[in-house]
Amino acid sequence: MRRTLRHALIFVSAATVATTGACKKEAGESTTPDGAQTATTDDAKPKFENPGGMWMPTQMAEHAATLKELGLAYDPMQLTDPTAKPLGSIVSLGGYCSASFVSPQGLLVTNHHCVTGLLQHNSTPEQNRLVDGYLAKTQKDELPGGPGGSVYVTQSVTDVTAKIVDGIDEIEDPIARFDAIEKRRDEVAKACEASGENLRCSVPSFFEGAEFYLIKQLAIQDVRVVYAPHAGVGVFGGDIDNWRWPRHTGDWSFLRAYVAPDGSSKPYAEDNVPYEPPHHLEVAAQGVQAGDLVMVTGYPGRTNRLKTAAEVRNATDYSYPRAVARYAKMLEILEAAAAKDPELAISAAGIMRSLSNVLINNRGMLDGLAKGGLADQKAAEEQKLRDWIEADPERKAKYGTVLDDIAKLNQELWATQAADDAMGDIVRVSGYLQAALVVREAAKEREKKEDERAPQFKGPALEGMAKSMESGPPSRWGVEVEKALVRVGLENAAKMPVDQRPAMINDMLEGKSDAAAVDAAMERYYGKTKLSDGKALAKMVRTAKLKDLKKSKDPLIALVMKHGEAIDALETREKEYEGKMAALRPIYIEALRAFADGPVAPDANSTLRITYGTVRGYAPKPDAPVYEPFTKLSGMIAKHTDEDPFDAPDAVLEAAKAEKFGPYVNEAIGEVPVDFLADLDITGGNSGSATLNAQGQLVGLAFDGNYEAMASDWIFMPEITRSIQVDIRYILWVMDAVDGADHLITEMGLTPAID
Repeated sequence: MRRTLRHALIFVSAATVATTGACKKEAGESTTPDGAQTATTDDAKPKFENPGGMWMPTQMAEHAATLKELGLAYDPMQLTDPTAKPLGSIVSLGGYCSASFVSPQGLLVTNHHCVTGLLQHNSTPEQNRLVDGYLAKTQKDELPGGPGGSVYVTQSVTDVTAKIVDGIDEIEDPIARFDAIEKRRDEVAKACEASGENLRCSVPSFFEGAEFYLIKQLAIQDVRVVYAPHAGVGVFGGDIDNWRWPRHTGDWSFLRAYVAPDGSSKPYAEDNVPYEPPHHLEVAAQGVQAGDLVMVTGYPGRTNRLKTAAEVRNATDYSYPRAVARYAKMLEILEAAAAKDPELAISAAGIMRSLSNVLINNRGMLDGLAKGGLADQKAAEEQKLRDWIEADPERKAKYGTVLDDIAKLNQELWATQAADDAMGDIVRVSGYLQAALVVREAAKEREKKEDERAPQFKGPALEGMAKSMESGPPSRWGVEVEKALVRVGLENAAKMPVDQRPAMINDMLEGKSDAAAVDAAMERYYGKTKLSDGKALAKMVRTAKLKDLKKSKDPLIALVMKHGEAIDALETREKEYEGKMAALRPIYIEALRAFADGPVAPDANSTLRITYGTVRGYAPKPDAPVYEPFTKLSGMIAKHTDEDPFDAPDAVLEAAKAEKFGPYVNEAIGEVPVDFLADLDITGGNSGSATLNAQGQLVGLAFDGNYEAMASDWIFMPEITRSIQVDIRYILWVMDAVDGADHLITEMGLTPAID
């Protein structure tokens, strides 16, 4: 798994918020709390149990018979076309969340936690829309999303495997092999982007480098906030109930995509008009019932099911324990700083929610893989694969050493992972340090002839890079947030023995290990640098020469001039690792596919996927009763305490007390449903994904999974892995009875029903 230092810090976020609750006893219902465990056994023998799989549209023909048996009401072959209905309605919000068009006027629905950055952009301490929510009564009132708002609409998906891998095996040098693959991917993507305006084209790898597809998307740059409920709905339960069931979180918000009057994609402008999507989802106000067929379509981020047993073990023994400690410390520092500074609390809100979410996620991963015995299960499964290979001379000749070869490569990489990660922790989170590295690279490239320079360091590309830096300090979260994150990295590195630290870290700490050394480093590198001046930074990118940089007194420039080669060497080692793996992983995947009884899904990689199953509860332990699949409005009211995170808005409490329920009651449970469970296979990036019924209509939004199944990113567990969706009936009830969003209900083709 490549860990390139220049990559941005990405937090896995299947959901940011969650809730639990209890409710009054219903006639014929058990005495357990709302959504809690009951002794019923209806769930024990489901008509279908999802075996797992985030399927590519191209694989859906293999599932046609099963889908028809489950009651799919349209031709399953429609699901093989990502531009047809219903998949043509599904969009990406840029790799961290999914969304769906729900009207001909570019109206989008997604999760509340997916619009944190957009709400943050439109908030002040005096008007905090992160807390108060927002409803635009007209399109003119819709709020610009800012630079963080983009929507990506898939135009086509093309198999380009041959263009990327043909002849690669003949390249013996692993770094040259890696560079050749990356160059081919880049060339295919750039040719695609040159074919039209505002296209984002990428060539992601599938099946560990065995296949490559060209994804062409329209990049819509003007995305506006239409409606977000109060945090007492959208974030009800907060971190107390995150990843837990039962819960009552109203995790939804609405956006709108805008384009120029001529239909082209342009940044925010007052004369832009709503985008008219080729498809949009119909909304099924009647919702779903237990046992119904449902599917989630969206852009899941990353899973690791095709990794080896040794890679699972390294995650349990090293990666997750380290990550848990690091994220906990980051969150502690940010929470303390935010408590003292209201403006920082707003600017840090998004990253704090993501950190909290990923912290719980990583703890759950660790519990499932280690304490739950899944690492041992993975090892047992891999042994079966080894035995199968050994049992046949032809298979042994073809696949015999691949697992051992992968293991050897990994051991070489892991030998330096503690030191590598100590340096990576600083470089990945520091926009300042990354800017200094860009200045250094630009100066290095400037010493070459124009036609020999890397494309990003010449002509319009270089100028575009410089302009992007002119607006202010090079920090993606704000200087104070970045400083807090860098401090965590330095504090962790200070605990390492001096002789095991990277030289760069030792220089930053001046060879010391105490808190004073960390304080001094923070003051030196952030208090004395000139890189906070955007115009000065841009000038350096455009004109700086190596001879001048070597004499620079700026502490960050001096740091990268001294240790830039060590950072480059780390990236070179990573390239070598990836180049060698490029020759091994496809063989391993070929063996896995040959060994499997049926189709194999590739790991998630932020591309469009489909998972299908049924609405159903689960037993958290083998001998435990079954959780009910729905929670109720009364359970949410019962959890209300007048204190965050269980502080429901007065308007919700009043509407519930007045029993203004309209047509939004689930007759099977006798109430307005809030959230529901399904045995769908989702992960981070699926947040905001549409949950569809057998007719392809919207019945909910996926926003989370259950804690017991966190490790399903590594090994899918059909009996307990569940997705958690906010029910469309709860969304519509709050819109209709509480927030007065009648115009949006009408726009989605429905009729408001509550006065």
